[in-house]
Amino acid sequence: MTGAELTIVLIAVIVGAIVKAVTGMGLPIIAIPIAALFVDLDDAVVTIAFPNLVMNGALAFRERSHRSETRDLPTLAVAGVAGATLGTIAFVSLPEEPLVILLIVAIAGYVITFFAKPDLQIGLERSRRLAPAVGAVAGTFQGAIGISGPIIGSWIHSYRLPRGAHILSVTSLFLVSGTTQFLVLTGSGELAGRVGASLLACIPVLGSIPIGAWLRNRVSARGFDLAVIGMLIASIGALAIRTVGS
Repeated sequence: MTGAELTIVLIAVIVGAIVKAVTGMGLPIIAIPIAALFVDLDDAVVTIAFPNLVMNGALAFRERSHRSETRDLPTLAVAGVAGATLGTIAFVSLPEEPLVILLIVAIAGYVITFFAKPDLQIGLERSRRLAPAVGAVAGTFQGAIGISGPIIGSWIHSYRLPRGAHILSVTSLFLVSGTTQFLVLTGSGELAGRVGASLLACIPVLGSIPIGAWLRNRVSARGFDLAVIGMLIASIGALAIRTVGS
């Protein structure tokens, strides 16, 4: 990776990190598609994996006081580990395009549902029944293409949790699946030659957290909902560009 390519990756990471600090998601959704326009997709996914892991841990720790307001986290986390392991192993051989198209359709379906039924909320019984499948699917996408945010973000958003519990939920789940992804990448040797860039990207990530938290505390509940939905819509565009570019 050249100096110019590394600069582009770092800029993409900064933008994604600020958005993630506000909504709980956005770092890989923004940074990977942008970076993949200038570097190999493998380089983008692997370089951003560790900074994303660090940010998820930092945000989850920051919002830990909201643990009692969360829902289904253990179930989603365990299923996510299984899915992330499978997806990461398939990373080198699984066709990416069909997965991305399926992901776009799923996100678009949730966004349309949100605007058609803005008060829609997943009930406790239904969420417990579906949580294992959602966690497994999200983990698989995280391992295979480095992005699970739209699935987890859509699902947790449908719970209509307080924003602190929302941030804790999504970042905790990303932390679990991201750790699994990172360990498999390390064991397979994918990090070789990319450690320096990955560590360097952690600096702007940590610096972006206070900025994003400051912005999050200044938006209304409706504004927070729209920010999350806006992030999902942006992810559709980013994924579409990624598919066309591939």
